[in-house]
Amino acid sequence: QVQLVESGGGLVQPGGFLSLSCAVSGSIASLEFMAWYRQAPGKQRELVATATDNDHTNYADSVKGRFTASSSNAENSAYLHMSSLKPEDTAVYYCNLQGKLDSYTRFDSWGQGSQVTVSS
Repeated sequence: QVQLVESGGGLVQPGGFLSLSCAVSGSIASLEFMAWYRQAPGKQRELVATATDNDHTNYADSVKGRFTASSSNAENSAYLHMSSLKPEDTAVYYCNLQGKLDSYTRFDSWGQGSQVTVSS
């Protein structure tokens, strides 16, 4: 199974900027689909953004215009750039990457989660 390593979470003031990274540990053939989810305390996990390998992206209405999802096949990584952060963005953020491990094997892996706290 492909392991993912998330990084970049932390504490930021309202209106601030934060970037999350999700890196594949090991080698893969290709990265085809990326999704970012978040889960706030006491709430269900929600889909925040998705991106495909042909740069087609979709965002939840709550983050549209503020968050940008991207990926890099060369770096085997995915990113979520978050700006104009609000206290309601506070949550644990999870990445989900899908692609090909080799010509015959696909993978669908999750990151360990990154805490993002927006507070003054």
